[in-house]
Amino acid sequence: MILSVLDQTPIAAGTTPAAALANSIDLARHCEALGYHRYWLAEHHASPALAGSAPEILIAAVAAATHRMRIGSGGVMLPHYSPLKVAETFSLLAGLHPGRIDLGLGRAPGSDQRTAVALQRDRRQQAPHDFPNQLAELIGYLENSLPADHPFAAYAATLPGLPHAPEPWVLGSSSDSAAFAGDLGLPYCFADFIYARQGDIAAAYRQQFVARHAGDVPHVAIALWTVVADTDAEAQRLAAPARMMFAHLLTGRSIAVPDVETALAWLADRPELDRARAGRRVVAGSPETVRAGIRTAAAEYGADEVLLVNILHDHDARKRSYALAMQAMTGLAVAA
Repeated sequence: MILSVLDQTPIAAGTTPAAALANSIDLARHCEALGYHRYWLAEHHASPALAGSAPEILIAAVAAATHRMRIGSGGVMLPHYSPLKVAETFSLLAGLHPGRIDLGLGRAPGSDQRTAVALQRDRRQQAPHDFPNQLAELIGYLENSLPADHPFAAYAATLPGLPHAPEPWVLGSSSDSAAFAGDLGLPYCFADFIYARQGDIAAAYRQQFVARHAGDVPHVAIALWTVVADTDAEAQRLAAPARMMFAHLLTGRSIAVPDVETALAWLADRPELDRARAGRRVVAGSPETVRAGIRTAAAEYGADEVLLVNILHDHDARKRSYALAMQAMTGLAVAA
């Protein structure tokens, strides 16, 4: 099984956003040494919890600090941007790092609705819901496949990274995103950590897949919440800060990642909020427990690849989680 990483660049309470950025670069180097296949950076805005507001800049930094892994966006929230601007940015990255850049594309705002409006250039009205059109235009630039009479067709030949190009993906957690990916013949990553146990959506993607090039086949990845420690009990302890963060989100608040003891005490006083996360899948435990959990989730989707995602307060514990996960899935001893 292909193992990869989705990094949301969490900000630990008591530290700074700049420290979170440095941690992402450090974790990427660590995961490359462990043998992970790709490393994606998420996009979130106006958040005290997550520092990755510009994944294209973090991609450049992480790609320069690594040598083998594919580096990409998980993802760029396309409704905020011009397709041409995204095409130019990721073409440039592909030119700097040939054969290593992924362009994961999503339609969620990566923020609350007020922030989404603040990100718009024109605040007089809501941005249109035209993600499929944006996506098709962007692919047209990257592959120089826009119709000759398209008003912007000539721009495909001016992309700065030519002849290199990023690999585009569709990211999502709904049947709509699966349809977009299938119709355009793109690889698809499903966010199980947001909406769990949706293997039927992956099956629908495969059925709808229309190859654009000879040899194209469906490719399904899932992003799975995974925390690994020496024991099940320790992994559950390490997962408590993320549970506290999610409970706050349910009340419309976002907080920096609390430490474990703070989170455990807060959750103990609010069991009803802690239970609200029960519908979300969290694969947390010893290497043996997590190996079984990853295999179960992958089988549900028929996944070709699993991207592991987590939010922990302690950076060293997070690095160790990724080391133990790789060891669990490969059987090979790794340096934690």
